[in-house]
Amino acid sequence: MSVESILRSKGNEVATITPEVSVKRASDWLRAKNIGALVVTRGNAILGLVSEREIVHAFSRYGETITSMPVSEIMRHGVITISPAETVSHAMNVMTRHRVRHMPVVHDGKLAGIISIGDVVKHRLDDLELETNVLRDSRIAAR
Repeated sequence: MSVESILRSKGNEVATITPEVSVKRASDWLRAKNIGALVVTRGNAILGLVSEREIVHAFSRYGETITSMPVSEIMRHGVITISPAETVSHAMNVMTRHRVRHMPVVHDGKLAGIISIGDVVKHRLDDLELETNVLRDSRIAAR
């Protein structure tokens, strides 16, 4: 199964933010959209990613002053991306190896979606359930 299959089921909407927006506004947006990360962009260029993790680390480091800081001060640079054609297994390996919970999906140099570790786990569990049902049905049919 491919990363594209995850995007087909969850959608390819990506919440983006520009680097000069305040951390407070980014936090409000994460809460309002009930998501864990925003892709930081300027035009079509992906500059970084800001997630709940970066905000918590920044709060621990800088205290309440982070609320007025721009996202560019705390975002993760050098974001790991993945192609929609890659396998879900490859996505799991990349996320584990790089210890990331969110990966933008890039197709032909353009942002095509985002996947989270939760999306990958859900997709894998759905696959396992389908496999189990097929095996159960085959066993029942063979009786």
